[in-house]
Amino acid sequence: MLKSVILAAGKGTRMKSETPKVLHTIFDKTLVGYVIEAVNGTGLADENFVIVGHQAERVEEYIKENYSNARTVLQSPQLGTGHAVSMVLPYLNDFDGEVVILCGDTPLITADTLKEFVEYHKANKSDLTVMSTIFENPTNYGRIIRGDNGKVEGIVEEKDATLEQKGIKEVNAGIYCLDWKKVKPAFSQLKTNNAQGEYYLTDIIKWGNEQGLNVNAYILKDNSEIYGINSKANLAEATKFLNRRTVNKHLANGVTIIDPDSTWISPETEIEPDTIIYPSTYIEGNNKIGKNCKIGPFAHLRGGVILDDEVKIGNFVEVKKAHIKSNTNACHLTYIGDAEIGSHVNIGAGTITANYNPLTKEKSKTIIGNNVKIGSNSVLVAPVKVEEGANVGALSVITKDLPSWALAITRAPLRVIENWVSKKLNK
Repeated sequence: MLKSVILAAGKGTRMKSETPKVLHTIFDKTLVGYVIEAVNGTGLADENFVIVGHQAERVEEYIKENYSNARTVLQSPQLGTGHAVSMVLPYLNDFDGEVVILCGDTPLITADTLKEFVEYHKANKSDLTVMSTIFENPTNYGRIIRGDNGKVEGIVEEKDATLEQKGIKEVNAGIYCLDWKKVKPAFSQLKTNNAQGEYYLTDIIKWGNEQGLNVNAYILKDNSEIYGINSKANLAEATKFLNRRTVNKHLANGVTIIDPDSTWISPETEIEPDTIIYPSTYIEGNNKIGKNCKIGPFAHLRGGVILDDEVKIGNFVEVKKAHIKSNTNACHLTYIGDAEIGSHVNIGAGTITANYNPLTKEKSKTIIGNNVKIGSNSVLVAPVKVEEGANVGALSVITKDLPSWALAITRAPLRVIENWVSKKLNK
């Protein structure tokens, strides 16, 4: 099986944030989370080593809580990327197989690309393969140096590159695949004779050639996949990249998205064909949306949402952790959270499932049966169950379970005081 080493020790100074860089999020998933899941998505990796440094405890806590096949390894002091990888030597001393090295701040890398990368490494019987890509403006990237025969001879960082080398458009994508047993000795032989005075991971390419190893480069076609996050502006740009990729996938699969530029959909969300997503809709987390649904405009799905076929979620409706069955409508100004809602239900404008108890900090469930009608501006105080066919009058607060086909009304009787306005105006 494959092992991965994910570099996540940096402070991310340009993020100007107290949050470690790799714990910043896109669609509520961390940057390092995207990288781990891309590696796991190849089906090849059985263990991931995440190198931590800055605010190591916070990153370690996140990894421990979310990924059973990942562990953190502390790099202290931080003496460069080559030094970071050397931190796993005690854990991989007897390992005989491939190790993939990645950066924890590149959330756009895909499992398909990583799988193809490893297959390329094996097909070429490589000892060491670096991923490269082409940029018309390669500023700030390490340049791939090739010999006259096209073989990869080394990588030169921007700060160490000559003027001629800076003109090279093929750059280091920051991902490596190593025959660990053959390349492992490099990490005890790296030198710090560079502008940064650090142990560069990139120097293993030159080392591999000096040792007579088979060194190759896999050229990545879509250079957006290795887009690195170093600032909040980068984070915003990466979010756009990821969203456009996701939107295009759904368009190709038969989903109608009226305005792709104002629609945001998490990559984990599944949507069936012939569903329509209206403008200014925001969908995050894991969700499953059936066929012929209508979502938005200005709708917000917050994760854990299952919508069966023919469901309408209208403007200014927020849904979280809810299963809504077919032919049910929540058309405007509604909050549905921690709920199970049957089919052919109509939820009036302004309805709220009051699922949170601020004293106990517990969330409770609302269950609504088939063919129920909920009047506008109603509050369903969970835990509560509304049985099949029941009707809730507008402005009602429901705190008890309702039997089938019943009518529940809690609003006060209407009072009409004649000439009240005239008397006030004539004072």
